[in-house]
Amino acid sequence: MTTEAPKKPKVLVILHQHCSSPGRIGRILTSLGYALDVRRPRFDDPLPETLEGHAGAVIFGGSMSVNDSEAWIRREIDWIGVALKEEKPFLGVCLGAQMLARHLGHRVCVHPEGRVEVGYYPIHPTEQGHRVCGRRFPDRVYQWHREGFDLPNGADLLASGQDFEAQAFRYGPCAYGFQFHPEVTLPMICRWSARRSERLVAPGARPLHRHLAGWLRHDRAIARWSDAFLRSWIEAGEPQTAAVGPTPPRDAAPAYS
Repeated sequence: MTTEAPKKPKVLVILHQHCSSPGRIGRILTSLGYALDVRRPRFDDPLPETLEGHAGAVIFGGSMSVNDSEAWIRREIDWIGVALKEEKPFLGVCLGAQMLARHLGHRVCVHPEGRVEVGYYPIHPTEQGHRVCGRRFPDRVYQWHREGFDLPNGADLLASGQDFEAQAFRYGPCAYGFQFHPEVTLPMICRWSARRSERLVAPGARPLHRHLAGWLRHDRAIARWSDAFLRSWIEAGEPQTAAVGPTPPRDAAPAYS
């Protein structure tokens, strides 16, 4: 008699535009057996009062700023306290990382010289960064932001950058903030570049041909690291189910695009 493995809880996914996608992160999580509970608070979707029924939560990016005055932005920033209090796996990507930094009492601001990061840029992982999962932290990543932050108090620096210091950090046992975009796919790069072409000529931005060349050169390493990181991250919140059922091999081909 075969006993079915218990069904895994959902992962809360918070997006900020009608057309937004969780990209590679969403595909990796679903490949691990987690359904996605997609919500858009900007368009009046409610946020759960507890994450008891969720394996973790991811807040993705958007063109808005944590410094904007909309009430839904403040609600999202405040809501992060639910994940931190319950010690559920939490991941903030770009705007989501800035929301985490703001929740921790840190300011988020533009570069003093008006510089942005749009395209592929080098970052400098720390030894702690290299130890977060079974693969070494990538040293070249895709960026799309004009604001940033220093390392929040009490956080561990996982990777730093030249124009914006805190590129990746961990707070507590399983809350992470990534200023860069590990979820990005080639169609997403093309869509963002077409819809926000003015960002490509801002100070410090890379021209589009370097985005495409960077994807060909760096995406495979980012994809493999993302797969290893997300396995480690999500399993940290589900110790009772991590060993149940067959586990895909860690050398399985990740989703590249």
